[in-house]
Amino acid sequence: MHEGIIFDIKRYAIHDGPGIRTTVFFKKCPLSCWWCHNPEGISPLKELMYFEYKCLHCKTCKYVCPVKAISFDEGVQKINREACNGCGICSEACPTGALRLVGKSITVEELINEIEKDILLYDASGGGVTFSGGEPLSQPSFLIEVLKECKKRYLHTALDTSGYAQKDIFESIMDYIDIFLFDLKLYDEEEHIKYTGVSNKLIKDNLMLLVEKGRGKDVILRFPVITGITDTDKNIDGLVSFVASLKGISEIDILPFHDISEKYHRLGKNYKMPTSKAPSEERLRYIKERFEKIGLYVKIGG
Repeated sequence: MHEGIIFDIKRYAIHDGPGIRTTVFFKKCPLSCWWCHNPEGISPLKELMYFEYKCLHCKTCKYVCPVKAISFDEGVQKINREACNGCGICSEACPTGALRLVGKSITVEELINEIEKDILLYDASGGGVTFSGGEPLSQPSFLIEVLKECKKRYLHTALDTSGYAQKDIFESIMDYIDIFLFDLKLYDEEEHIKYTGVSNKLIKDNLMLLVEKGRGKDVILRFPVITGITDTDKNIDGLVSFVASLKGISEIDILPFHDISEKYHRLGKNYKMPTSKAPSEERLRYIKERFEKIGLYVKIGG
């Protein structure tokens, strides 16, 4: 039986595709974007999040940890994340929920049961299920089995993706996806590597593949506007020119950056963003107008 690992299920989602949706967040992503809003989805492993403001400093976590990965130094909790094996014993024992284990193993059947709990909402609103992350394509065997079960139930499916996957993987899921929420971040390959850790060649190739297969009409592009990184004139010019060449694609969501550095602190991860500044209203309008000029319907926000 296929088993995957997820880190959240969001019900009554209204920004992840048409209608009311259930969004399933997959663990593991090959990208490491500086501004990633779901850093808990990057690693394929189960991880601890520490909510310091909830902590009583009772040291229960320290005493129950079987691998001695938790210590206290002058009242400050320390987690040895290399030693932590993600067993979750400490989070279960924590009396206030200051520790939370991020990541849950789940079978296809268990996940489908969770998705079906909202089926009346899908029927009433024209919604369905959205697979997000992380990057769902990083768990291809699990994803395709879940998609097949969704289609047996006539459920509308959306894939929120970076587009970074080998062609054969991308082709294997295409027929089971109704809507692609496809990220476009940086046009220049060197800048893409710098800020995300990977080349954008596969991403562009997979987007062009959708267009070649006549699926452009099923794509909603998503562009994160990151001050000083993705909102530069050079990047906007490159993306506008590229998107203008993609026949059938008619919609793009502009997603303004907002600071989520606290998430990184809770995970013990380094936050690379040099600024917490959100893009200005003026800059967002300018970007919106640039994409509108090539015939796209543009929405600010997801």
